[in-house]
Amino acid sequence: MNKVKRLTEQDLDPKVFSGQTLAYLGDAVYEVFIRRHLIRGGIVKPQVLQREATHYVSAKAQAGLITKLQAEGRLTSTELAVFKRGRNAKSYTKAKHTSLKSYQLSTGFEAMIGYLNLHGEMDRVAALSEWCIKTVEEGGLDEYDLK
Repeated sequence: MNKVKRLTEQDLDPKVFSGQTLAYLGDAVYEVFIRRHLIRGGIVKPQVLQREATHYVSAKAQAGLITKLQAEGRLTSTELAVFKRGRNAKSYTKAKHTSLKSYQLSTGFEAMIGYLNLHGEMDRVAALSEWCIKTVEEGGLDEYDLK
C-alpha cells in the first residue's frame, strides 16, 4: 500500500483539486445528509434505506436537482463555476443506467458539494441538501426528468 502524504488544513485549498476529486468527496458528504434524513424519518432497514436513498442520490436525481438549482438562480457564481469544473472534468467511467449527460451533471453537483465541504461551508451544504430533500419529496423534479 502506498504511503499517503497527509495534508494540513492550510493545504486543503479546494481551488486546486480536480473536479473528480471534489466530486468524490461531495458524493460522500451529500450521501450522509440523505442517510441521516431517511433514518430520522424512521426508515431503519438497510435494504429499504438503500432503495429510498436512490431517489435523492442517483445520477438522474442529482442531474435534475442541479438543473433546477441553476434554473431558479439558487447558486452563487462560485458554486456555479465549481459545478461547471466538475461537470466538464474528464472521466474514464460512467454510472450504470444513466446517460452521459446525467452523469456529467451529477458529477458537477457532487463537485460543488465537495468544494463547499472543503471550504468549511457546512451551513451552505446543509441548506442545499435540505432544499434538495424537499424538492425530491414534493415531486419537484418531474419537469427536469433528464434521460
